[in-house]
Amino acid sequence: MSPSVLRDRVLLLDEISLAQPLLADLGSKWELVRLDSKSRDEFVADCKTKYDGVRAIYRHFKGPSTKVTGLFDPELVAALPRSLEFIAHNGAGYDQINVAACTERRIQVSNVPVAVDGATADTALFLLLGALRQFNTAQANLRAGKFNAGLQMSHDPEGKVLGIVGMGGIGRAFARRARALGMTVQYHNRSRLSPDLEDGATYLSTLDELLASSDVVSLNLPLNAKTKHTMSTEQFKRMKKDAILINTARGGVVDEAALVAALDQGQIAGCGLDVYEEEPKIHEGLLRLEGTKAFLLPHVGTLTVETQREMEQVCLRQIDHGLTTGKLAFWVPEQKDAF
Repeated sequence: MSPSVLRDRVLLLDEISLAQPLLADLGSKWELVRLDSKSRDEFVADCKTKYDGVRAIYRHFKGPSTKVTGLFDPELVAALPRSLEFIAHNGAGYDQINVAACTERRIQVSNVPVAVDGATADTALFLLLGALRQFNTAQANLRAGKFNAGLQMSHDPEGKVLGIVGMGGIGRAFARRARALGMTVQYHNRSRLSPDLEDGATYLSTLDELLASSDVVSLNLPLNAKTKHTMSTEQFKRMKKDAILINTARGGVVDEAALVAALDQGQIAGCGLDVYEEEPKIHEGLLRLEGTKAFLLPHVGTLTVETQREMEQVCLRQIDHGLTTGKLAFWVPEQKDAF
């Protein structure tokens, strides 16, 4: 290609560490620009200068760039380069991006909705087993020099009822794993799935019914204005006193203060969490209960080489498809009919 021929520009807000071959291929077609702004204000100013002409942006939901840009709220979306058409967001959840503001600007947004299913479901299974079997208490006692001492009787998963709130790809992957342990699966969605996707799970039309009849409640739904604090004081009151709450979705779907109160008051028996309302900050009550009623992980649900590589590849394929055809191969659900 002649040096005088301008190529479409792609702004990499975060590094691609595992999909290098695909990145090299992308770089052979398009001009790759890397973030060097040091603050949100500088980034906004740079969008009018050094990032001018950028058509696509890649970002990671936990990447260093989040500390530079902050949320992709309406203010930031309005300041993005006028040339921008595509945002490839590396993450299943995309609550950091104001999709409505992007749609108004005709910016197409995609997340990574499928590649994370298996790894996240594995994490949920680990939390389920840990909380039911009280492995966190056993570990804490071991480290305190109390070998196999001071432990209450725990519970087997076999014969228990798993209630899944949000039966998407992750929820269905978790259901398959739970069935292998002899658990019965039921779920609550905004709408019922087809029989093949249900795969034998029982559909419950109300959340209250699911909460009252489940031994384990797993949250597998996105965070948005409608789902924020799906689980709060009234919901915990409806759960069984020996029930366990599992959350591998987003911290904000749980009112953490209400969860701590429910655990302290014995309204539910325990929880297994990989996500938190104000990450990386963890509610002090949960930290106090860690080792007894709270089984905690530091948001590692998708942190495997295989999953992270595929997540990067999905994003890079999306950018290439968008620049080549003018449209992404798929969008976040809110933009399904927008383009």
